Amino acid sequence: MWTADDYRHMALAIQLADKPVFSPHPNPRVGCVIVKNDEVVGSGFHQYAGGPHAEVHALREAGEKACSATAYVSLEPCCHHGKTPPCTDALIESGVNKIIIAMLDPNPKVAGQGVQRLRDAGIEVQSGLLEADSVKLNPGFIKRMTKGLPWVRIKLAASLDGRTAMASGESQWITGTQARQDVQRLRAKSDAILTGIGTVIADDPQLTVRDLDVSIETERQPLRVVLDSALQISPSAKILHQAGDTWVFTKKSDSTKTFNESVQIKMCEQAGKRIDLVHVLEELAANEINEVHIEAGTTLNGALLAADLVDELVLYMAPIVMGDESKGMFNIPAIKQMADKINFEMLDVRMIGNDMRLTLKPLVTGN
Repeated sequence: MWTADDYRHMALAIQLADKPVFSPHPNPRVGCVIVKNDEVVGSGFHQYAGGPHAEVHALREAGEKACSATAYVSLEPCCHHGKTPPCTDALIESGVNKIIIAMLDPNPKVAGQGVQRLRDAGIEVQSGLLEADSVKLNPGFIKRMTKGLPWVRIKLAASLDGRTAMASGESQWITGTQARQDVQRLRAKSDAILTGIGTVIADDPQLTVRDLDVSIETERQPLRVVLDSALQISPSAKILHQAGDTWVFTKKSDSTKTFNESVQIKMCEQAGKRIDLVHVLEELAANEINEVHIEAGTTLNGALLAADLVDELVLYMAPIVMGDESKGMFNIPAIKQMADKINFEMLDVRMIGNDMRLTLKPLVTGN
């Protein structure tokens, strides 16, 4: 059904879709290639929300050459009005006569309706080419649309003996400069960066994207999220005074604390001592957060993993040893025997400078 050229052109569309350093939050990553007489006459990708979609970029580059051409798109073109007009309309008006799509859009506002609109306009539409590769582009968008939850990634930096901080809490720096730069790219790909109050008190982090040597058209910062059941956070904490917004989930109000207008205090239900993690994730998904990047301590990391809420673990392992008194990666007291262990699938292993980056998937029920 598919030719070698079809595979090549779709692979280019998928490669383009993954090009933006920053997430096009809340939209999915999409790439498009326009081909006529075996020549690529236009290409583009969705750079940021509110900007032109991939198809529009590619059609503008192709110009009149788009007429009677074939378009390769990594995701079904949208057929509804959002911040921009429907891409289906732009494709129809351009005169393309064939469109090959990697995967259908799971968004109920599209979900096959884009394909139908194109076919109704007399355009030949095929789908399914390199679908698995397209799925990998947007795990958060797909999960939010199908399960009402965001994709959750935990980032950890650890020593050879699995330690993430000294007993005092000191943790700067376990890994080298290149690994820390790589983490900035993970942050940029995310829609929200989440941590716990313990990390805020111990490290006073900024949790922003910075020091990226790239040319970007948007300075959007991911939403910062703090879980703080007793509202211990200080109004002067660095995380509350960065560009962009911060949400603090808590179970306790405190009228003596005044926060700036970029900070939202989110009250959680009073059942139990800890914040309901599922409630937090559902709230984030309801606010169009696709991917959540976790940088937290052993308690929150362990709670997320034990609750089967982790989709991916990215571990930077440094060639150092920190000793038995240092802190580990997860606090999961319920694991008492080998039968209760949590297994992982190794997805990727590579060197980042002098550190090793492991990308793993928990092999648990919900993943």
